[in-house]
Order: sequence, then C-alpha cells, then structure tokens
Amino acid sequence: MSFGDPLALVALAVVPMVAWLWFLQDRRRRRAAGAFTNLALLPNLVDRAPGRLRLVPPVLFLAALGALVVGFARPHANIRVRRHEATVVLAIDISRSMQARDVKPTRMAAAQRAASAFVDRVPDTYSIAVVGFGSRAYVAVPPTRDRALVRQALADLSPGEGTAIGDAVVLSAKLGQRQRTVDGVVSPESVLLLSDGAPDGGRTATLAAVQQAKKLHVSVSTVLLGTANGVVQRKLVGGYTEQIRVPPSPGTLQLIAQRTGGEFFRATSAKALDTVYRHLATRVGHRTESREVTDVFAIGALVLLLAGGVFSVLRFQRVP
Repeated sequence: MSFGDPLALVALAVVPMVAWLWFLQDRRRRRAAGAFTNLALLPNLVDRAPGRLRLVPPVLFLAALGALVVGFARPHANIRVRRHEATVVLAIDISRSMQARDVKPTRMAAAQRAASAFVDRVPDTYSIAVVGFGSRAYVAVPPTRDRALVRQALADLSPGEGTAIGDAVVLSAKLGQRQRTVDGVVSPESVLLLSDGAPDGGRTATLAAVQQAKKLHVSVSTVLLGTANGVVQRKLVGGYTEQIRVPPSPGTLQLIAQRTGGEFFRATSAKALDTVYRHLATRVGHRTESREVTDVFAIGALVLLLAGGVFSVLRFQRVP
C-alpha cells in the first residue's frame, strides 16, 4: 500500500496519546468513586461491574480515529480490475510424450478437452488464439472471438515430435501484439501454456523466450501435466515395441511462470486439469491498478464509531 500524503500518518501519534489520557481519566474516576463509596455495599447497588467490557467503546473509538488518520493520508492499494477486452493464447504441447495414458484418455486428449471447456468460461468479448508446439511452434488459429473456430482448432491438434517450448512462448507473446482495440491500444494478453516436459528442439532457448515475453509485458501461466508413471510406446524394427518412461519435468515451466509473472500449476489427472482451467478462467483478462481507497477507511471509521455508540447505549445506557 502507498500513500498520496504520507506525512499525514504522523497524526497517528495522537491515537496512543488519546488512549493514555483515557486510561488516566478512567483510573482517576475509579479512585474518586472508591473514596466516597462503601465498597462493601457496591454489590447491592449494581447488578454487576462492567469489567473489561467497559474497554470496548474506547477501543472502537481509537480504531476509528486511526482509520480516519490513515484515510487523510490518501492510501492507494493495488486492485485487480477486469478488462473488457483481452487476448488469451492457449499453447498446447503436442509432443509424443503427450500420448501417455497416465492422464485419461491421454495427456493430449485431456488437455484438448480442458482447453475447450475453458473457452466456454471466457467472456465473449475476449479473443482466443491457439498455438500448438512439437518440434516447432505454429498458430493453429489466430486471435478470434469465434468460439466454434477455436474449438475446431483445438480438436485438430495432432501429435508430433519434440517440445519447442521457447518457440511457443515467443510466438504466443507476439500474437497478442497484433490485436488492437478500437482506440489503437494493444489489447492485454495472457498466455496459458500446457506441457509435460523439458524443452526438446526448437530455435529459441527458454531464457531468451522469457526475456521476449517480459519485454512485451506478457505473463505466461504454465500447467504441468502428467504423473511419474507416464509411459509411451515406440515401434521398433522387427515388430518389437519399446516402452519409454516420460515423467513430467517441472523445471522449465516453473521458470517461465516465475520470470514472466504468471502462475505455475501441476495437474495429475483430467479432473485436476479441469480445476486448473476453471481457476485460470477467473484470472485471465485482469490487470492490477493502483487506486485511492480513502473511502474504504472513511466508511470503516464510521462503522466503528456507530458500533461503539450502539454498544455503549445497549450495554451501559449511555453514550461514550
């Protein structure tokens, strides 16, 4: 949190001063009452002593006073605001390891289904693009609001070789820069990249791709799909079949998300993957703005003052 007039916070010193003055006054009052009252008769004169409850009204008052002082300092907070227009790029790994069946029916099929369901949750005003990447990255469909076209592009993804993650990040980041709003401002963009492993091939190294995405102010959220039991089969000469273990490799995806300001997720089942995409659907198309929140502290102070007054009247039949 930042403040437009931080010097006003010096006035917070008044709060402990007022608390100390109230404490002195309360002690003086109790001493004066004891000097002119037979303490043995007090239980017959009052139902019960207020005890610590007498502290509630002054504490609420002091909290309200502190809130007012902070409000005078014009506090600003970072608030997530929904964008009316946005470009979202779905980058899907189509490498051979995505044919592993540890995620039913296969890793790739689960990714296609979850991505298709994600499309239904994204507002109609958002443009969506699909990028597939194996030994190379390519645009399956450019940014469009045509949801049927996006679903068809997802369904048409076919298995390939290699895992050109760096190329996919660069291509996805540049796609959104071609989409412009009516007033000429580049549309905000988020990239959601799903893969199960480390880079294998491609022309762009991971760190270079990350730098490109950061330069374009694009965040890349990554989803790691698969379990340690993932296996794919490869046919050999002579009719033999080789089984290859393909456990997921999180390092690269964690790096990409961390360096670009995105989020990293693990999904070990189709259900978990769908949960991840549901979460991402609520996150995309937002930006963080610094807004003045003086009114929040003013309202809070008013609520505290009213609460203190109501408590005092109901409990002690007097206004503090």
